[in-house]
Amino acid sequence: MTRKSTFKNFLWSLVVIITAGLVMALFALVVFEASLPNVETLKDVHLQEPLRVFTRDNKLIAEFGTIRRAPIALDDVPKQLIAATLATEDQRFYSHPGVDWLGLGRAGISLLLTREKKEGGSTITMQVARNFFLTNKKTYNRKIKEILLALKIDHEFSKDKILELYFNKIFYGSRAYGIEAASQVYYGKKPSELTLSEMAMLAGLPKAPSSLNPIYHPQAALDRRNHVLTRMLDLHYIDTATYNQAIGAPLTAKLHELQVSVSAPYVAEMVRQLMLKQFDQKTYGEGYDVYTTIDSQLQQNANAAVMKGLLAYDKRHGYRGPIQHLNDTGQLDNASKILSQIPTLNGLRPALILKIGNQSADALLKTGDTVTIPWSGLSWARRQTMKGTQEFLSAPPQKTSDILKIGDIVYLSPTSDNSWILNQLPAAEAATITINPHDGSMLALIGGFNYFNSKFNRATQAERQPGSSFKPFIYSAALEKGFTLATIVNDAPIAIEDNGSADTLWRPENDTENFSGPIRTRIALINSRNLASIRVLQLIGIPYAIDYATRFGFQKEQLPESLSLALGTTNVTLLQMAEAYAVFANGGYRINTYFIDHIVNSKDKIIYKTAPIVAGDPIATDDHTKNIAPRVITPQNAYLITSALRDVIQHGTGRGARVLQRTDLAGKTGTTNDKRDAWFCGFNSNMVSIVWIGFDQQRSLHEYASKAALPLWVDFMAPSLKDAPYATMPQPDGIVTVRIDSKSGLLAPPNDPNAIFEKFRTEDIPTEKDTGLTATAPGSADDTPADMNDLY
Repeated sequence: MTRKSTFKNFLWSLVVIITAGLVMALFALVVFEASLPNVETLKDVHLQEPLRVFTRDNKLIAEFGTIRRAPIALDDVPKQLIAATLATEDQRFYSHPGVDWLGLGRAGISLLLTREKKEGGSTITMQVARNFFLTNKKTYNRKIKEILLALKIDHEFSKDKILELYFNKIFYGSRAYGIEAASQVYYGKKPSELTLSEMAMLAGLPKAPSSLNPIYHPQAALDRRNHVLTRMLDLHYIDTATYNQAIGAPLTAKLHELQVSVSAPYVAEMVRQLMLKQFDQKTYGEGYDVYTTIDSQLQQNANAAVMKGLLAYDKRHGYRGPIQHLNDTGQLDNASKILSQIPTLNGLRPALILKIGNQSADALLKTGDTVTIPWSGLSWARRQTMKGTQEFLSAPPQKTSDILKIGDIVYLSPTSDNSWILNQLPAAEAATITINPHDGSMLALIGGFNYFNSKFNRATQAERQPGSSFKPFIYSAALEKGFTLATIVNDAPIAIEDNGSADTLWRPENDTENFSGPIRTRIALINSRNLASIRVLQLIGIPYAIDYATRFGFQKEQLPESLSLALGTTNVTLLQMAEAYAVFANGGYRINTYFIDHIVNSKDKIIYKTAPIVAGDPIATDDHTKNIAPRVITPQNAYLITSALRDVIQHGTGRGARVLQRTDLAGKTGTTNDKRDAWFCGFNSNMVSIVWIGFDQQRSLHEYASKAALPLWVDFMAPSLKDAPYATMPQPDGIVTVRIDSKSGLLAPPNDPNAIFEKFRTEDIPTEKDTGLTATAPGSADDTPADMNDLY
């Protein structure tokens, strides 16, 4: 074969090979093209956003989700930030067709020379393609798809739109996706508030969000920032003076936690649980904004009241000692690290006692600051000791060494006059819930002293005995049965067979351990007389009372079929008590509590709106659009019980609330056996607020509700009712005020020295004829106990 023919064969073979290669490449492109996602979806792209929870007045409560993102329009991205990003990521962005062939060529040459697959040549458009449609796995297939997608995206979208997609999608580290979130995470600012050096820092992060993170790798981040600034100078985005100023700026990045406006973590968790039930795992990425019914000011008032009330209770019962004690020098030298591991809870700050004076102490805070605790912040700390269930307090301390030792780690809190006071994490817990009685909207809720210390929600999950705060429902049942507030009942000792055994007698007592004899039911209720209440229940019948109590939302199965029901021995939640007391507050309607007002999706469209049932007469209000709550007791019954409960505050066990100087408030204390639970359930016509305090592992509080729970309620209501108009239920038809004898409850004759005024239903006005005590305590033969005569 001649050399010429050999050359022809070589050329022909080369043509065949090239043609085959082109055919194969074309085939591959067709295959790749068919497998590519539709870039049109970017026109209506959904960016993952966290679940956010707000108060009804648009203040942030919480944010849930592993991704922090807040979409931003390109017009809101500063020009210098765009320039910094283009300078370091894609300087020919506005001139290439989505793929920078020069850059890609350099990456290909680097691959041939080093034989290593490195990320290189990716334009901003290619990064958009990868982040929206592909994975970060480095393969040739992915790179080809990335190139093809970038070409299609550049063809379908404007450069500005592509850049906006980039700024909203790209990962900047520390859970921050998008430039808005990154700006908030690292600097606590909006992008428009950033300095040039801060913009350059953020622009350099997408290349390696982990290894260039300014929080964990400050030097690498600083070098990267300076590289970005240098590129901006080289490309004439900034001048030399601007460059010198920016490159000399210190590193100021630090993690900025989400700025919560209102602390309501128990409410936030309730929302999260409900959203998970409704939307499953989509809850965390769809960008739902949940607007609750929580009033931000009332929630803040509740937070302050629970904090103050629990700390005050805790101080009254003595100092239990330090969190821990550092004995050796090594531990003392490592004090800052030890303190950093102890959380700050509700403003209680861990501190190490460094020096003890006669009546003062110096302490090291976890911030590194040293503070002095004066005697005014120490003198309360009588030592508490427990012997079984008994609590003992030492004599008042005379000097600091009676309380503290060097090396003690304790909790301190600042005072309003810039001083410091020794404190401790309360051993007792408290919960409170406040609702609107007209529609059931939840206005404030606290499930415990600190959510992050204990996530158990005592307002909705804890079932505790309500004690005497349950009595109004028994007296309401009695009114329905024919009693009046002037009916005479006997407040005297009683012995009742327990479990049907004559050998076991139940001998209940009044809290005061004395007896008043025959008294009116109003007096029995406002002074919370146990024995009179038991007799009322016995007269109306236990089955009747249980059935009647279900009108308020209690379940039959939770109510004991015994006379102890009159003393509140059932187990209930604060939520149940709030809904039950709302029946009195709104004039007799049974409402349902709710805490989500509406839900908005990422496109600002309301996808859910609560339509609550509302207390009231639709005919009287001429409003037929609302769901009307069912009436469960008469307005006359609700009015009379509320009248008696207002007297609880003016003259009875709740008179500690008179400091509020309001006559529209009604309520009832509740203290359980052995003082294990303390309640105050109070309301006016616009607000029902329930307070509970007790120990999770039940033991005595050693205080009545009037001392333990009522002050907390007062501290909440004082700012909550400031400047609020009086709200009382108007007197309904069928109620009259009559002059009666305070001793007999009958109509008062002229010149009666015991005459008082009492309210009655029209049909229940008493007569002048003295028919005896039994006649004033009505009951039917079917449910009257056999030993009724023993009541008197």
